[in-house]
Amino acid sequence: MTLSVRIIPCLDVTDGRVVKGVNFKDLIDAGDPVEMASIYGVEGADELTFLDISASVVGRETTLDVVRQTAEQVFIPLTVGGGIRTVEDVDRLLRAGADKVSINTAALARPELIADIADRFGSQVLVLSVDARRARTDSGFEVTTHGGAKSVGVDALAWVERACSLGVGEILLNSMDADGTRAGYDIGMIKAVRAVSRVPLIASGGAGSLEDFAAALEAGADALLAASVFHFGVHRIQDVKKYLSGQGYCVRTPYTE
Repeated sequence: MTLSVRIIPCLDVTDGRVVKGVNFKDLIDAGDPVEMASIYGVEGADELTFLDISASVVGRETTLDVVRQTAEQVFIPLTVGGGIRTVEDVDRLLRAGADKVSINTAALARPELIADIADRFGSQVLVLSVDARRARTDSGFEVTTHGGAKSVGVDALAWVERACSLGVGEILLNSMDADGTRAGYDIGMIKAVRAVSRVPLIASGGAGSLEDFAAALEAGADALLAASVFHFGVHRIQDVKKYLSGQGYCVRTPYTE
């Protein structure tokens, strides 16, 4: 059975608002997260991803409230990331309405957290967010934190392999070099990660033209995440799906009476 390609809008949320910039800099307000989530649900998004880029406790509480409100209105899978450090954090988010959680910094600091979450809730709820950029490492890619500003001295492919062995159910591969540029996904990075990982792979960072989406799938991505092209009306979700369908990919179309 051929699985449908998933199109996933990403909402970077800080202080209860969606923001977007280029390479995580010069952030501008893009709207209310609950309203935007509702619109994307109607337009045919297959999933939604919320990334809380606020570091404060207040930011995390705001995210819980946003998750609750969104879960009441939107009936597609919701992944939430940002500020997750413990199994208890995951439990709170799932109870608030999240379907999956995305972890990054905390897993790098304590890889055992991956196994702890997978053992308690199952691998299907756990997405590893890999913020990678090109660098002089064994694979040519390194893992970063703080929106790509800080290197953690870890080879990206080695990290993906280890995380998968610990129980990660999915990889969200964020190209820090391409983020927000609309210059295309990092095809080389996608191919490299696909070669060392068998779990579903979400490509993120750089979506611009409709051809970019198809190129990422050809490189090995299973799902496509994008932000600015959807937030600012460059493309609509159905435009992307129509194009991909024309290229021979299986996509889910929303039910209409």
